[in-house]
Amino acid sequence: MKPSMQFSKMNYAIAVGVLLCVSLSGCVVGPRYNRPSASTPAAPNYKESPVNFQDAEGWKVASPQDAMLHGNWWEIFNQPELNELEQQLNINNQNLKVFFENYLAARALIREAHAQYYPTVGVGASVTRSGSSGNTGSGTGKGPVTQITLPVDVSWAPDLFGRVRNTVREFRAAAQVSAADLENERLLEQATLAQTFFEIRGQDQLQQVLNETVAADEELLKQAQARYDAGTDTEVSVQQALQTLESARASATNVGIARAQFDHAIATLLGKSATDFTMPVHPLTANPPAIPTGTPSQLLERRPDIAAAERQMEAANAAVGIGYAAFYPSLTLSASAGLSSSSFSKLFTAPGRVWSIGPSLSETIFDAGLRRATIDQFVATYNADVANYRQTVLTAFQQVEDYLAQTRLYSQELRQEQAASEAALRAYELEKSRYETGIDPYLNLLTTQTALLQTRQTVVGLQVQQMNSAVLLIEALGGGWDVSQLPSAPQVSQKPPADQRAIQK
Repeated sequence: MKPSMQFSKMNYAIAVGVLLCVSLSGCVVGPRYNRPSASTPAAPNYKESPVNFQDAEGWKVASPQDAMLHGNWWEIFNQPELNELEQQLNINNQNLKVFFENYLAARALIREAHAQYYPTVGVGASVTRSGSSGNTGSGTGKGPVTQITLPVDVSWAPDLFGRVRNTVREFRAAAQVSAADLENERLLEQATLAQTFFEIRGQDQLQQVLNETVAADEELLKQAQARYDAGTDTEVSVQQALQTLESARASATNVGIARAQFDHAIATLLGKSATDFTMPVHPLTANPPAIPTGTPSQLLERRPDIAAAERQMEAANAAVGIGYAAFYPSLTLSASAGLSSSSFSKLFTAPGRVWSIGPSLSETIFDAGLRRATIDQFVATYNADVANYRQTVLTAFQQVEDYLAQTRLYSQELRQEQAASEAALRAYELEKSRYETGIDPYLNLLTTQTALLQTRQTVVGLQVQQMNSAVLLIEALGGGWDVSQLPSAPQVSQKPPADQRAIQK
């Protein structure tokens, strides 16, 4: 038979095999994914929303209630310094870089799985020189023999039952999980920075209160000493005034501990050395803004952790399909062609051509229940992911309700405590006048002075708690993110730019 006729039959066999594989490749085994339902309130507003408490005073939500935050959510606080810090965090925070690199690694896994759709082609060259012994039965006793080969090997395992397609689908969903985790971490870091910012401003406010208290106590000590020198008061009053002053000084010094720690925490969040970073001193002046909360039905589309939990379910569903594909046979098409000769001069001649082609089909007929156990494992994992998804949704609604209640009630408590502080200030001023005129002893003034300081400290603490609860409410609502920002399956399958794939120096 002529070589041309041999190659024609070979090409015909290859074509028939390819068409057969393509026709069979439409079969994908395993369960189809449908997003499971989750418990979603039917109410138009959150239970703890101020719109449900018409007699409540203080903090209110934005109107209309179905509006939502978008983009840089921290700008709602109208704090230029916080805005600048948040921009630095988005660029330099090292935790975000960890999650970003994990996301790139998850995207690379998609391309690794996608490569299984295509044949593997290998080429090699070898030169061997061998000799045989004439004392053996098979040996000829002739001189050394040279063998030169230049083969090209092609191997392809068509995706007959969707194993590769389910693997790609699993890794695509896993990459989307990683993208949602990145956004969840970004929101966490942003919220932590905002909370730390308001904490350090609260410490500056408290420092101002204590500095004013120290100045007032120094003046009272001078008065007590003067009254004692004049014989109109006792040394006990002087010592009480001195004790009050030193206690106030100690409290003022103690504020520096917490402030230093918050200062160092901000530096770390910004990816800077705490040694080279210092926050300027500015007392807390912000009030919680009217926050657009949207409706409960919108929350599932706003939280990146819910999006991550939902994508994790699809990844687990695809893994079940991979498990089912193991029950079906696997087909491998292999072909090899090249040149072989005992000398370079004859290597590229027609007699030097060699080739081979042939399919192989394999099927496991007994594995002692391994494949079935593997599917049971994947199904259990999927069911656990469903429960985790539903729990994540329930936790999200709990957090929103918690921080709505906190922000609303802190606002009312702050107003009440401010009224108490004003009353304590008036009582202190009246008692101070009575002390200065000799009507009451210093002990009475000390009592009102202590009550005033306590109320002022409580007011500062409530101001910080109110601001932090507003930040936590925004975080619980998903910040400025929504599910439309989650990369699609085609987007996560694309190769990232070269600058994103470079090794960090």
